[in-house]
Amino acid sequence: MNGRGPGSRPPESVVLDTDGVLLDSAVVHAAAWKIAFDACLDRLAPDNGTQPPFDADAEYRRLVDGRSRYDGAAAFLTARGLHLPPGDPHDAPGHGTVWAVAAHKERAFVDLLRTKGVTAFADAGPALTALRTAGVPCAAVSASRHARTLIRAAGLAGLLTVIVDGEDAARLGLAGKPDPALFLRAAALLGSRAEETAVAEDAIAGVEAARRGGFGLVVGIDRTPLRRAAALLRERGADLVVPDLTTLVRSVWGERG
Repeated sequence: MNGRGPGSRPPESVVLDTDGVLLDSAVVHAAAWKIAFDACLDRLAPDNGTQPPFDADAEYRRLVDGRSRYDGAAAFLTARGLHLPPGDPHDAPGHGTVWAVAAHKERAFVDLLRTKGVTAFADAGPALTALRTAGVPCAAVSASRHARTLIRAAGLAGLLTVIVDGEDAARLGLAGKPDPALFLRAAALLGSRAEETAVAEDAIAGVEAARRGGFGLVVGIDRTPLRRAAALLRERGADLVVPDLTTLVRSVWGERG
């Protein structure tokens, strides 16, 4: 099964990214990263005008979105020419190591959750319901350790067959995106081969991971104003780019969904 050519059978299952696809949480992650990175930049180069503040739109999407906390922190620091020692996963929030910067982001994210909270996108519940009615099992995947709790709080857990999150990745030693390990784990738990499975992703790293994993249909979800991410999602491997999950279900499964 390919899922991409005219007349081919639709995918038998779907793996969906969580932040930015199911939950309106990417903006909270981006805000938390900005708090951590800007504090780091202020500390490491307080008088250096060549280091502008973290761009919570462009840099977030290009360097951080979809990655684990450590990998995201490392990618940003490397892109800015800042070299910190890795440190240890138990480092306190700060700026002396990559893990310390990641811990600062985690603390900021938890603080923002208390004040802002996270909700599901309006199309997520109806789309998952339509897929369940059509007999298409769904999995949610996230590099975040908070994903399972947030999915439950948003009322989507009952519509998902499988959830694979950052806690699972840490326990099983699964590499983060753009490695396809998280997606392949989710497909295996669904009982599906990658080539029989669709992946829905809004992150560049996630689209790259799905392509590397050999998934039958790689779908980019572009919720940005004016569809600014569509071209880049296609460039990195998306077979199809849609603005929301309702359009995805209608485009791929048609009347079945």
